[in-house]
Amino acid sequence: MPERYVSVRWPDGQSQEIYSPSTVVEDYFHAGQTLPVAEFVARSRAALTIAGDRVQAAYGFPCSRAAASIAAIAAGAAEHGQGDVTVERITA
Repeated sequence: MPERYVSVRWPDGQSQEIYSPSTVVEDYFHAGQTLPVAEFVARSRAALTIAGDRVQAAYGFPCSRAAASIAAIAAGAAEHGQGDVTVERITA
């Protein structure tokens, strides 16, 4: 599957790289985009759930890295609080 990495900057300035096993994240995010934390979390969960489902359909097992990305985003949101998340880049 064509994996992607989404680099984001949290409201407190810390950066995080998020793994997706699918290009579907490109339907939800683009470089330079700024989103409130809650919206970023919701979009990430939706995109990564679809990405994980694609792995399940193609290979017959769930993508543990997509699930780990969802958990890391939730932890990041709890740690970094309110404000906006900036999508810095999406890379292969």
